[in-house]
Amino acid sequence: MLARAVSESQAERSEIIFPADTNALGNLFGGRLMQFIDLVGAVAASRHARAITVTAAMDHLDFVAPVHVGDLLILKASVNRAFKTSMEVGVKAMVEDVRGGGGLRHVSSAYLTYVAVDQDGNRIIVPQVLPETEHQMRRHEDAARRREMRAEETKRRRALRATLAAEWYS
Repeated sequence: MLARAVSESQAERSEIIFPADTNALGNLFGGRLMQFIDLVGAVAASRHARAITVTAAMDHLDFVAPVHVGDLLILKASVNRAFKTSMEVGVKAMVEDVRGGGGLRHVSSAYLTYVAVDQDGNRIIVPQVLPETEHQMRRHEDAARRREMRAEETKRRRALRATLAAEWYS
């Protein structure tokens, strides 16, 4: 089975935050941050699969601290683990203090699931992930646990939806 090292697909994106990206308090809209996270995650997933990827899920999205007008937002994405046709990608968002000492402040983290597809939208098999560092090995193992939890939550939600009255859906 084909496998790729984590370093082969890592992605980074930088954005200067402008007023049009923010709310009345001058803080980056959460939805805009989610868009940036999805975009950088898709780059890492597509690099790993060397194929078109679509977002299947975004979970465990933490908004740790606000991002302000003028901040330099840096997002880093890595494929944590590949399954048959899907991949879990971890994204970390930080703000760089470009006006001061250049330090980084953590503002958000998320896990996303992407599925590799062909031109017709059919799922395709993806290469496995070769973790290279202890940190990557931990993330690789953690991804398997998160997948199990997502599967259990999906079953629970399906069972709940089955009990809802039909008129709820109309």
